[in-house]
Amino acid sequence: MNQVNPIHINNDQTNSHSKNPEMPNAFIVADNFASHAKGKKGLARIVNAAGYSLDGFKAAYKFEAAFRQVLWLNLILFTVIIFMPFGVSIKMMLVIASFLSLIVELINTGIEASVDHTSTAKHPLAKIAKDVGSAAQFLALLLLFVLWSMALMSAVL
Repeated sequence: MNQVNPIHINNDQTNSHSKNPEMPNAFIVADNFASHAKGKKGLARIVNAAGYSLDGFKAAYKFEAAFRQVLWLNLILFTVIIFMPFGVSIKMMLVIASFLSLIVELINTGIEASVDHTSTAKHPLAKIAKDVGSAAQFLALLLLFVLWSMALMSAVL
């Protein structure tokens, strides 16, 4: 297996290609804390990634009320799905919509945290970033509502 040697980027190299012609096995990588904290390969990287994901779930639950609300809503909906006489395809569609709303809320939480980390000062671009994330979550929840409404109507008819 080839050894990959990191190349540290300075301003003169930012417009270069991803491979350095003088060093055929060297790729440009960011030299930062994250690249050192992650496992480099194999099972260690997968275990580290799972740990970071668990940390993300814990942080979202602890610090983000909207995530807690969406999580509890979807846990209730998952329970209802079990007992409803829907076909398998309708149940799958509802589960996918529930997961989508959770995924979008996690992404929205990440956007908000990144914007707040950059600056807590009011800025039009920060507002756009946060509002767009909120709009994405609104659409995911609207989709969830519409699909549940359609599923319930089909069960009644």
